[in-house]
Amino acid sequence: MIGIMNNAGKAVFLDRDGTVIRDVGYLSAPEDVHLLPYAARGILRMRELGYRVVLVTNQSGIARGYFTEDDFKRVEARMEEELAARGAGLDAVYYCPHLPGGAVAAYAIECECRKPKPGLILRAARELGIDLGASVMVGDTEADIQAGRRAGCRTILLSTERVSLLIQPDAHAAHLLEAVEHLERWGRPK
Repeated sequence: MIGIMNNAGKAVFLDRDGTVIRDVGYLSAPEDVHLLPYAARGILRMRELGYRVVLVTNQSGIARGYFTEDDFKRVEARMEEELAARGAGLDAVYYCPHLPGGAVAAYAIECECRKPKPGLILRAARELGIDLGASVMVGDTEADIQAGRRAGCRTILLSTERVSLLIQPDAHAAHLLEAVEHLERWGRPK
């Protein structure tokens, strides 16, 4: 992973597509990786505030047969290169390749890691020693908000519009750097 791992027990869990990089739908080619505006600066600020930054992403394109796990890893490597070139980095990446009814039998299963289930977040917390009550999930879909809430995290929805959701996020932000403003506010003594 890129960057220095800190010993803090808190993390920001980030969705990938539509949160860190442009969502192009079933991304399989490294040359199609494009960081969203303010993504690297937001991640850098999160780390400066003492948060681990952990990517948690559904990748059903693997189960659908659209791309392989090796393709996914090449895309991730390109994203991390782009972040590193801007002084930012991730502490870990967790992904779910599953989809019930998928075309690739090995991945066509019901699992606990596919968001909106909290499995990816819970696994990361267990493996990295993260305090979920002090952590935040940031994403651009209701599934991200549900996964974060189910894991016991605060949540931030990246959206320029107020949308109707079954589970409301704790905050809204237009991009990751704006999400940092909520982290700063939540970190201040009351």
